[in-house]
Amino acid sequence: MSKSWNPLIIFLSFCGLVLLPHAARAQTHFAGSPVGIVASHVSYNGADIAWMLVASALVMLMTPAIALFYSGLVRSKNALSVLMMSFVASGVVTVQWVIFGYSLAFGPDHHGLHGDFAWSFLRHVGFLPSPLAPTIPHLLFMVFQMMFATMTAAIIGGAVAERMKFGSYLLFMLLWTTIVYDPLAHWVWSGSGWLHQMGFLDFAGGTVVHISSGVSALVLALMIGKRRRTASGDELRPHSLPLTLAGTALLWFGWFGFNAGSAEHANLLAVSAFVNTHIATGTAAITWMLLEWRFYKRPTALGFASGAVAGLVAITPACGYVLPFAALIIGFTVAIVAFFAIRLKTLVGADDALDVFGIHACSGIWGALATGIFATKMVNSAAENGLLYGNPAQLGIQLIGIVATVALAAVGSYLIGLLVRKLCGLRSSDREEDQGIDIAALGEEAYSGKGGGTVFAPNYSTSD
Repeated sequence: MSKSWNPLIIFLSFCGLVLLPHAARAQTHFAGSPVGIVASHVSYNGADIAWMLVASALVMLMTPAIALFYSGLVRSKNALSVLMMSFVASGVVTVQWVIFGYSLAFGPDHHGLHGDFAWSFLRHVGFLPSPLAPTIPHLLFMVFQMMFATMTAAIIGGAVAERMKFGSYLLFMLLWTTIVYDPLAHWVWSGSGWLHQMGFLDFAGGTVVHISSGVSALVLALMIGKRRRTASGDELRPHSLPLTLAGTALLWFGWFGFNAGSAEHANLLAVSAFVNTHIATGTAAITWMLLEWRFYKRPTALGFASGAVAGLVAITPACGYVLPFAALIIGFTVAIVAFFAIRLKTLVGADDALDVFGIHACSGIWGALATGIFATKMVNSAAENGLLYGNPAQLGIQLIGIVATVALAAVGSYLIGLLVRKLCGLRSSDREEDQGIDIAALGEEAYSGKGGGTVFAPNYSTSD
């Protein structure tokens, strides 16, 4: 058995020995009542349930969407492996979330820092209302949040595309979700987390999802080194921009569930988040395209797609707190921020292959700050006003949240990277990179030499 799988075996053994006893008790604590009894005593909101089911499905779509977006941007010999690096999050994070991840993120609070294992194996998570969403079943709130965790883990892979070991990436994703994402989600969204108690505003994940994944991606890219060119000097160019545009379209579509779903009700706040999301995205996309036209003398499809994603990221923390005119400003300004931010990677010597840091982290940082500027109680009475509405302190709170997120993501990712490197290595061999990660890691490829869809059967007789 390959050494790269040893840490996964260790981790699964830990789950079995330490956490499996919770599973035996989980069934008897499944909300405390069967479905029929719950329905007769609890008044749910049917519209909220229907909307949150749809929103969860839309957010699920974002994981394969980011896979398509990334896959089109790499060389054809690595297209399938990059697709898999994103798709596989739907398996890894789902299992982690059910066993203990949801409990760590949203379970009983410990000092405002993290949950515990009380809800492991979804114990106490059933058909009774969620403490954080009282008009829908707890189980529905859990699966909605699961889709967020899945998509976040998938984002990181874009920075290390075409060179990271597939097994090592799986282990990194598992540990990162546990050590970085789960505590951060608790800080911001659990209701008792220290950033939430401070008054930090992040409606749908500008910090929890995008700053954390973008910063972690940069750290991992620095640790793993730059992509390798073959002896023939092949260029590191996208192989299929239509694939990337298809991914962009699906991301844009799915993001309505991501942002408007975070209202957790079928109400006017969801409408506001939905409209703001579209305004900011369209504005950022066209602004980025015009910037390219100005500086590079022609607009590009990739520029439009990059601007759209930057706009989606920036409006995410603000969408449920700001007016439409602010969404327009956020979309316009984030295109400028991210357009120039992607050039920062050359200053630190990082090969952030698909500009995860520039588009996700930097756009998320600007979005979080913009929330502190443009937030208004006219949109969300449960929040605080921002700088433009007489509350400059909110901008300071947003800055604290950004710094805390960057610190947790950077330090956590570095330590996890060191551990994974020690256990099984981070980078594929030169031979594997020259051959392409598709064949080297998966025994399959996206395209044959004639452009078809050839699939090669794995050779199970090999020892590695």
